[in-house]
Amino acid sequence: MAALLLLGAGGHARVVAETALATGGFSRIAFLDDRCTGPAQLPDQLGWPVIGSFTAALDPQIRQQFLEALVAIGNAAVRLQWLSRLASAGYELPVVVHPTAWVSPSSQLGAGSVVFAQVAIQAQAVIGSGAILNTGCSVDHDVKLGDGVHVCPGARLAGEVQVGDRSWIGIGASVIQQIRIGADVTVGAGAAVVRDLPDGVTAVGVPARALPTA
Repeated sequence: MAALLLLGAGGHARVVAETALATGGFSRIAFLDDRCTGPAQLPDQLGWPVIGSFTAALDPQIRQQFLEALVAIGNAAVRLQWLSRLASAGYELPVVVHPTAWVSPSSQLGAGSVVFAQVAIQAQAVIGSGAILNTGCSVDHDVKLGDGVHVCPGARLAGEVQVGDRSWIGIGASVIQQIRIGADVTVGAGAAVVRDLPDGVTAVGVPARALPTA
């Protein structure tokens, strides 16, 4: 079994760590976090050490200890930047899927994505790299998610929905079939998306409406 290096040492990273261990494919976890600077050392997380800041991942000595690495932080742009740097440094970027999730054999999951407990991913869904499919969400047939998309706990995406890069679908939100959501969109908690959303907006409510920009 492999050792896994996780960039991030917050609550999301702890869920990624436990999901990775639940797969049975990893025997050891270590965390990196940019709050760990100079002589300051963060406490262990789930009994596993925080061994340095993000840049330590590029240290040849660390690289020799870990073949695989993931970025376990919420900020999508930073997550994707670091996934690219890790790949360039020679790390493998695994797809980590909790054993209670259902992932259709005809779906595709991009490198560095995580799928948490009780998620359902249906036929021919395509998930980009660095995506987060959070606890109990569902992604129906022929959905296409861009890189860095986060589908929050309990959110529901109906068939043939498309979501652009780095967008966030809030907790408990619903998106009806064939909707197009642009890049860098935030869909608020509990929103019901029944119309297409352009890039860069924040949409809330039932039905969801884009908030006016300043």
